[in-house]
Amino acid sequence: MIEPDKRKAIFLLHQEGMSVREISRRLGISRNTVKAIIQQEGVMPRPVRSDKQQIDPELLRGLYQECGGWVRRMHEKLVEEHQIQVKYSTLTHRLRELGIPAASGPARCGRVPDEPGAEMQHDTTVYQLHLGDKRVRMVATMAYLRYSKRRYLQFSRTFNRFQMKCFLHEALSFWGYAPRQCIIDNTNLARLHGTGPRAVMVPEMEAFARQYGLVFQCHEVKHPNRKAGEERSFWTVETNFLPGRLFQNLADLNQQALEWSTVRWDHKPQGRAGLIPVQAFEHERAYLTPLPAHLPAPYQVHDRGVDQYGYATFDGNYYWVPGTGRQPVKVLQYSRSLKIYRERELLAQYPLPADGVKNQPFSPEGLPAPPQQPVHREKPAHEEEKRLRALGAASGAYLDFALPTPGLQRHQFLRKLFLLSQRISSELFLKSLARACQYRITSLATLERIVRLCLAEGWTGHFCPVEIDPDFRQRPAYQEGSLTEQPDLSAYQDPIAPTDPIDPIDPIDPIDPISQDPT
Repeated sequence: MIEPDKRKAIFLLHQEGMSVREISRRLGISRNTVKAIIQQEGVMPRPVRSDKQQIDPELLRGLYQECGGWVRRMHEKLVEEHQIQVKYSTLTHRLRELGIPAASGPARCGRVPDEPGAEMQHDTTVYQLHLGDKRVRMVATMAYLRYSKRRYLQFSRTFNRFQMKCFLHEALSFWGYAPRQCIIDNTNLARLHGTGPRAVMVPEMEAFARQYGLVFQCHEVKHPNRKAGEERSFWTVETNFLPGRLFQNLADLNQQALEWSTVRWDHKPQGRAGLIPVQAFEHERAYLTPLPAHLPAPYQVHDRGVDQYGYATFDGNYYWVPGTGRQPVKVLQYSRSLKIYRERELLAQYPLPADGVKNQPFSPEGLPAPPQQPVHREKPAHEEEKRLRALGAASGAYLDFALPTPGLQRHQFLRKLFLLSQRISSELFLKSLARACQYRITSLATLERIVRLCLAEGWTGHFCPVEIDPDFRQRPAYQEGSLTEQPDLSAYQDPIAPTDPIDPIDPIDPIDPISQDPT
């Protein structure tokens, strides 16, 4: 910008007759600039701004609440969903005018020079998320390539050593390349003993990492800045991925996480330099270790027995084993499937069921469904619960209190409670349940003592008589059974012949008390 005094000097020199070329040479300003200043008569021009962009204040307040105060996510929803082309700086200025505080990020961490193909970072964190209408605890796991800033995000209900290997295998297989080392915290999933760079890794994890040409390295205790890119990525998850999104189930959550981390952020400029991860990865690829096309996926081996109907149990479900053999099998658990082997022969392969599916039988696709159900499959007690609630309000209130109790075996509890309701009258049963609900009792043994106590206190009720349908002889089942052939009982009418010879026993003469000599 040319100062006002210099502008006035240029105009005065022009009025004195100095040429434009000479003014430009003496003052070190281009001739075009000199001409423009002469046309403006040496006066500083006033900036002309375009009309101020108007955005509905109520819309901004609603988006601020929906996105939890994260302005970056608000900007994305305005552009993508509401088709309002507004700059990020304009949005923050408008929020300040409305008195809406913009969420500020954490202080920047110390920077370490990046080297292509040198390292990736791995870490986990826990979130409380809404899946459908339930709030559940989820573990978020992320892998981060430090140089190209590519990310891979996945969620699970739990996280152990096997799941860590499955996650790293999926992330590295998705990229097709692996760096030389992986920076982790001092977790016992990979660390055997020691801390920081002096930590000794578990031999199992060392052998796993060796397949991909990388090594694990822990950072110093209380020094998370060593993997600052990973920590900043989780901050981006909290401020950009989670706000304003709805998740129906775990599969939907992971599908959106995969699209967000590998598509949206891979093609989005990062930082002040505007680095695009996909383009930076093309340069880094020459420094990474390429992975084989058919690298075996990690798995766990489980020994399982087979019941009389050919089912093997795993993780609360039942999987049918083809064939007539009932010898034990080995179940190989992969991240997304199961394989059943017997004597090194693959018998069946199943995809893992959806999250939350339990107590269900499965059979191979393309084969007839097994005629029998598993032996030990739990049978739900929905009918018993329905009949108990129909007895009265006291019964429903007690079930609402007792069934959510942690550790309660729901179906067994309902069956035993229903059996108790059949042994006594409804009045006595409801009175006992009301008393048990008052004192917060879920033990069936204690409930039976309450029943006896109610009887001892002078309750004048009576036990329910057994109801017998007088027309039971007219039932089709009874008539069908009455027409069956009579069993042959002739074998039981003949005297039983001894199968083994019996040794003769000498008869003992009875003693005559009269003829017996007393001496």
